[in-house]
Amino acid sequence: MGNINIRTDLAVELNEAVDKSDSRYSGVIVREHIDKVSLVKVTTLEIINEEGEKLFNRKAGIYITIEAEGLGENDDFYNERVIEIISGQIDALIRPCISKNNKLLVVGLGNRNVTADSLGPDVVDKLIINSHIHGEKDEISVRLSALSPGVMAQTGIETSSIIKGIADEIDPGVIIVIDALAARNIQRLNKTIQISNRGINPGSGVGNHRTGITSDNIGVPVIAVGVPTVIDAATIIGDVTKDYENIPKHLSDMYVTPKDIDENIRITAEIIAESINELVYA
Repeated sequence: MGNINIRTDLAVELNEAVDKSDSRYSGVIVREHIDKVSLVKVTTLEIINEEGEKLFNRKAGIYITIEAEGLGENDDFYNERVIEIISGQIDALIRPCISKNNKLLVVGLGNRNVTADSLGPDVVDKLIINSHIHGEKDEISVRLSALSPGVMAQTGIETSSIIKGIADEIDPGVIIVIDALAARNIQRLNKTIQISNRGINPGSGVGNHRTGITSDNIGVPVIAVGVPTVIDAATIIGDVTKDYENIPKHLSDMYVTPKDIDENIRITAEIIAESINELVYA
């Protein structure tokens, strides 16, 4: 749009932006479902071939978007239903891997010292780890390990290299990475959860591209779970003024997050952590 590159990590927003001609469906399958209890909308976008990959600039795979308007609020009944939905979607993706190798590694990406980027570490803090518990083989159906590797500015090491080294050591059947994302639509901030079986490229939504945390690079199936916590400032200005041609370029390096982000992150981290705990201890 104009001289500004509007950024998003959400596949559902890329789907809204692409050409709406019938030809696009030859490379992409889109399915939508609305939960009757909570009215949570679940959109599954499956990229099935090279045409779809070119159209969305994403690798072939499954991208699930859960849109929950009440996410981040203190509504126990609503949150319990969201937990069930998230847990069910993740379970469908990891179950084939866990059935062969019951070791699950969860990685909380991001910087815990920056609230809008602390979702991953906050989720890890709330997980119930059990991989260190010794006992009969059948007593624990899924052995859960977790870590928060920090960001490259803190470690000087590519996060993907840290994860690969640990994966090579403990040999998990599948890895779940949790990260904060960037959105295009301000209404989706802290109200949306994206789940994908194609891993993640940390920092891509804010233009800070790092080596991808994917099965190709790590050697283990990687499921990505993310929540958009920031939006490009240029997007907001353009949407308000309807003038995308004359937005100052310096705004492309500015990102905005809601004033109640602390509480949003706290509740959302609890919901995602409980979704994973349910998978492990179901």
